[in-house]
Amino acid sequence: MAKHHIQTTINGDEVDVLCEPSQSLLDVLRDELHLTGTKEGCATGDCGACSVTIDGRLVCACLVLGVEVNGAKIETIEGMADGENLHILQSKFIEHVALQCGICTPGLLIAAKSLLEENPDPTEEEVRYGLAGNLCRCTGYQKVVEAVLDAASELRGA
Repeated sequence: MAKHHIQTTINGDEVDVLCEPSQSLLDVLRDELHLTGTKEGCATGDCGACSVTIDGRLVCACLVLGVEVNGAKIETIEGMADGENLHILQSKFIEHVALQCGICTPGLLIAAKSLLEENPDPTEEEVRYGLAGNLCRCTGYQKVVEAVLDAASELRGA
């Protein structure tokens, strides 16, 4: 089967890649572009470990075909920090010890960033709802929620 040429923007960089028509965006990111921060947890869209944004919309990369992102703007966990400077959410996850094994962490961070871009002053319930598509077997979620609320407060300058 012939590979397809895809041109897209990932984390601000223009990217050209060849991919199989049946390859998921997750597989393209990890296997073709070696962006391994985005994790595979279930490959069925149930866990959120592979969360990325496409044109500002939060999606599970395992449910999107690589060929569907031609011309799109994609953001992954690798683009969250600014060089050596962590994004405030990353810093707050560390400060609140809101991570353990790390499989879900990139997806939680991308989902939290997407949430705060849409709602800079969420309630605890809104944070829990916004992260509901991301499963974690280690943290129990409370520290994750606290980290997101703390980051939101700091981003607002409260």
